[in-house]
Amino acid sequence: MTALADGYAAAARLIEQADALVICAGAGMGVDSGLPDFRGPGGFWQAYPALGRARIRFEEIASPAAFRRDPEVAWGFYGHRLNLYRATVPHEGFGLLRELAASMPRGGVVFTSNVDGHFQRAGFGEDRVTECHGSIHHLQCLEPCSDAIWSAADLVPEVDVAECRIRLAMPRCPNCGALARPAILMFGDRDWIEGRTREQERRLADWLRTVERPLVIEVGAGSTVATVRAFVHSLDAPLIRINPREPEVVQRRDVGLGVGAREGISGIVRSSAGGKGGSVA
Repeated sequence: MTALADGYAAAARLIEQADALVICAGAGMGVDSGLPDFRGPGGFWQAYPALGRARIRFEEIASPAAFRRDPEVAWGFYGHRLNLYRATVPHEGFGLLRELAASMPRGGVVFTSNVDGHFQRAGFGEDRVTECHGSIHHLQCLEPCSDAIWSAADLVPEVDVAECRIRLAMPRCPNCGALARPAILMFGDRDWIEGRTREQERRLADWLRTVERPLVIEVGAGSTVATVRAFVHSLDAPLIRINPREPEVVQRRDVGLGVGAREGISGIVRSSAGGKGGSVA
């Protein structure tokens, strides 16, 4: 057997022993859906050439300061992302994880730093998803004037993609009329309204107390912004890590797979089904 086949077989054994699944996902989960990889300035500027020409890094545009400095460009960036996430279909790995979670006695939950809402798009219930950095599908006041957040469902941004600049009127706070922004934890952000995420975290903690043998599948979560990995380590549970760049694991019981999200998820699900005498198309 190859090292990868050995890894899939070991992952199948961990799945067999678990009574619940904790799916922990970072930005690498969405790459196989066609979403851009912002790893390093080169990848970011390739996705947003106008920001590349201005030498504006991801950390600079993804900040409350950008909305105050140049709101049309900031909303050009986030408006484009909102449109992109709405138009992108989550890859098959999302559905395979949902089915795997449903097959376990205590089901499964998601903890993700992704703001795209793709786990919900793929059929995971709202009460099963924790979005630790917030959601682009919700808005808040830039100031902020209150702790309110509201749905972005009625916002349809018209963006000049070549210039990364919003064309139409920018969203406003319904309470005070100030500029609105996505309810996302940004860089250098002291004003993020985190109430929705804190409620998700409370539900997650309640659920974790009901399980005895959780298994963590971590997908596409790196060490640069280590929020997801820190949560994974706090669980002290068996781990399957799927990451083409950083697959290393510490515990001997754990499994590291150096492949992309869709390939890794498909491989462990096929291996698990094969061990039970079934098959996955």
